[in-house]
Amino acid sequence: MRHHGPVSAPDGPDLDLSDLDRSDPGGRAWMDRAIAAVEADAHRSADTHLLTYPLPPEWGVDLYLKDESTHPTGSLKHRLARSLFLYGLCSGQITEGTTVVEASSGSTAVSEAWFARMLGLPFIAVMPATTSAEKVALIEFHGGRCHFVAHAPDMYEEARRLAAECDGYYLDQFTLAERATDWRGNNNIAESVFEQMAMERHPVPEWVVVGAGTGGTSATIGRYLRYRRHRTRLAVVDPENSAFFPGYATGRADWTTGTSSRIEGIGRPRVEPSFVPTIVDRMIRVPDAASLAAMRHLATATGRRAGGSTGTNLWGAFTLVAEMLRAGVRGSVVTLLCDGGERYAHTYYSDEWVAAQGLDLALPAETLRLFAATGEWQPAG
Repeated sequence: MRHHGPVSAPDGPDLDLSDLDRSDPGGRAWMDRAIAAVEADAHRSADTHLLTYPLPPEWGVDLYLKDESTHPTGSLKHRLARSLFLYGLCSGQITEGTTVVEASSGSTAVSEAWFARMLGLPFIAVMPATTSAEKVALIEFHGGRCHFVAHAPDMYEEARRLAAECDGYYLDQFTLAERATDWRGNNNIAESVFEQMAMERHPVPEWVVVGAGTGGTSATIGRYLRYRRHRTRLAVVDPENSAFFPGYATGRADWTTGTSSRIEGIGRPRVEPSFVPTIVDRMIRVPDAASLAAMRHLATATGRRAGGSTGTNLWGAFTLVAEMLRAGVRGSVVTLLCDGGERYAHTYYSDEWVAAQGLDLALPAETLRLFAATGEWQPAG
């Protein structure tokens, strides 16, 4: 509303508010170009593949992996980064020359660095010192700068501090993920899955299995399932030392673990604001050794090397497939291949690193071998 004439400030001199027009044609023109560039990226990119996982056809259960590693920046987080940049641009908070800051365990920052470079914006990623060297190299390759913290829970406030210090913009994926993505459709990941499943023998999945991470993907899928009135249930898998499972079990949104998860991208030291527990039908806790064994099992079964979060997803998906077999239920399960294994050559795929972490993959590997041969699910412990 336009005011005319002076008004009195509560504790100061009169202010002349005769004209509060803050429009900036030059800034608006840059913003229009920036939004068009981000939208053009989406139109250039073909949708990601929905892969079939080799289960025996006589089981009557089909398993699919949505391969998000084929995005231009190599992970599921490309979708989130695009949405976060559009959210900041359309909110008028990212403008020409804005320094963009993010707290991330790696993959989101890789994608955000790519978009920042495309728009000619400085980018700073605040991340735990334990982040894989491969991810750090990718961020720097795309022109981003990495700023490390010793303790993962400190990265949120450090990112906020840096953004304020340089008069920049904090993308804040962990708060904004669930609101930046259009869960009703508009080519989101849920809509894409159901369109790709349309010609399959069980087109409406019994389950979709995802990790929590920011909470954005589970929120998008869970809301879409309800909006489209699908009978599909949503299962969220969570690794060791992550706060989502105990927070969900106790109903406490303030649950914290105070420590980092070894499974980058999905395990978090706190229940993130973007996590929406009311749309989750089931949570499954997955030991870290099981995540890494399942990740390696995928490489053996399909020739595709993926990251640890994909292993967590697979362990949860196998759990549900085995339950369906025991109950005589035919149908389908969909999960995500989140990113490629090349980002973890010196960690998850290194036997030396695994041993240094005190992890023994033998027992979960045997569980997976038995499942592949018989459909029985007998995890140890």
